[in-house]
Amino acid sequence: MPQYSPICTALAAAGVDCCFVFYQQEGFDNSTASILGQFKVHHVESVDEAISLYRSEKPDWVIFGNKIHSIEKVQLFSKTALVSHGIGPKSCYYSVSDMPTTVRFVEGPYRLERLQGMYPNQSFVDTGYAKLDPAINGELVNVRPSNYGLDDNKKTLLYAPTFYPSSIECFSSKFPEEFSEYNIVLKPHYFSLSVPKYASQKARLEGWSKYPNVYLAGVDESNILPFMVMSDVLISDASSTLFEFAALNKPVVWCDFLKLRWTYRGIFSFRFKKRMDPDLYRYADIAAHAKSYKELKAIVQSQVTFPEEYAEHRSRYTLSLAGIVDGKASERIVQYILSFEDA
Repeated sequence: MPQYSPICTALAAAGVDCCFVFYQQEGFDNSTASILGQFKVHHVESVDEAISLYRSEKPDWVIFGNKIHSIEKVQLFSKTALVSHGIGPKSCYYSVSDMPTTVRFVEGPYRLERLQGMYPNQSFVDTGYAKLDPAINGELVNVRPSNYGLDDNKKTLLYAPTFYPSSIECFSSKFPEEFSEYNIVLKPHYFSLSVPKYASQKARLEGWSKYPNVYLAGVDESNILPFMVMSDVLISDASSTLFEFAALNKPVVWCDFLKLRWTYRGIFSFRFKKRMDPDLYRYADIAAHAKSYKELKAIVQSQVTFPEEYAEHRSRYTLSLAGIVDGKASERIVQYILSFEDA
């Protein structure tokens, strides 16, 4: 939702009638409902039901967040766009364009060039990364640690691991105690708190949340932007969040220590490589790297003390991965849609 609500808000400001279509599943929470605000919402049970809805409503545009089958049926009566929900290194960022849309809005010149090379017959437009617009525009300027029961006088660490492959299981059970001089905000992936397969991650996260210097964001807090704005350093795995935080010109510590299933190790390591985009380490020096949990604290302290150490790298890679970060990505998407309508 944080990826798409700025776009919808900009469309509404331009006089466009918008609604959201959700597939019925767990995860439609109070946070999502609050973000939606004034917008109409439809719930469907399947892609086929969604296509029937589009056929009935015949919107001028349908903006997708992922690929679906039978998109050609939608394109009989509507123009279509794709906006991916992340800028990280996973290969699915690119393969989702197997689905041909009228246009795909992308983030930065490198992404644009690579996608055009992979899909020469499709249309891609570099607009920047809309999710960051509220952070750049000052909409979250009043967010501070004390809003979450933490100490405004301490530096704040945001630990935002992904669910797989993840560093969570590699952290000490006494992580908050060993970093007691900091506030710690835990913002795990939704799956870590809700999917039974990751119950061990949930148990560790909930154990950490009992410490007074820790705030664990719940499954109903889907928007990571407020936590990014109020935090001084991000600790993360190879995830989209890592690049988003760097795009705000804040220091990142990249955890290279991950717990891999046996089916992703040894002779099966090709599965891990397939899961991650081959360009992953093209951007390695956007952040300080911790090879193990034992190294983590010294590296975090260094980044707190010298936040500008990787600033030049952050600036360069942000242009490639997120495009221009000026708070106007949503406006550029809206301008394209409205001008296309007039063409």
